[in-house]
Amino acid sequence: MTPLPPPLHADVVGAGPRLALVHGFTQTRRCWGSVADDLARDHELVLVDAPGHGRSASVAADLVTGGRMIAETAGPAVYLGYSMGGRFVLHTALERPDVVRALVLVGATAGLESAAERAARVAEDEARAARIEAIGVERFVDEWLALPIFAGLPPESACRGERLENTPAGLASSLRRAGTGSQQPSWDRLAGIDAPTLVVAGADDAKFVALGERLAAAVGANATFATVPGAGHTAHLERPGPFLELLRGWLAGIGR
Repeated sequence: MTPLPPPLHADVVGAGPRLALVHGFTQTRRCWGSVADDLARDHELVLVDAPGHGRSASVAADLVTGGRMIAETAGPAVYLGYSMGGRFVLHTALERPDVVRALVLVGATAGLESAAERAARVAEDEARAARIEAIGVERFVDEWLALPIFAGLPPESACRGERLENTPAGLASSLRRAGTGSQQPSWDRLAGIDAPTLVVAGADDAKFVALGERLAAAVGANATFATVPGAGHTAHLERPGPFLELLRGWLAGIGR
């Protein structure tokens, strides 16, 4: 096993059963909004800055190494990841199953299977990385949030100010090392995940509904797929109430 890079930053809030939360690309540990506020009432939250983000901006890691680093940061916990964070915690479950009590994936994928698709996405990720380096974080974040995939995200939930904590070098490194193009597909390994798994997608996010259904089916009998009605890719921020109702109901069920 290769040595781990420097440790990741995390904030710890609340008390109770431990939940480790890993955010999406351009976000930080502070981008969970009312979801974190609600869960911290009766859980200990480990809010992780993913490699290349927030106070972990100087940490360069791919998904496999980053997944192990997240395990070292949070320890035994229920792991919840959104989008990029979902891909990281999926690798935590694959690389360090000993610490994953349960797994929640929101808007996540196990990778592109076609080499041609991966090559095209690598080129797209490289172009975005170069764009960040050329124009800086503030302009890039505004361009990123203007993408159609975030059309349903209310401005008050977009955590624009928190995203500006990021650095051009950190975000560019994240795209190059942990972007979807660099992700080696792991669909054939998902059946080895023994932890109870909840896969979530916004009902209006057709691409990730299809991916989520496939993810849950590949994990097997201990996986559940569910959608958040009226939500797109950022389902937990667009409709936090229904998302929390879904998550808390599932957590209570696996607790029994």
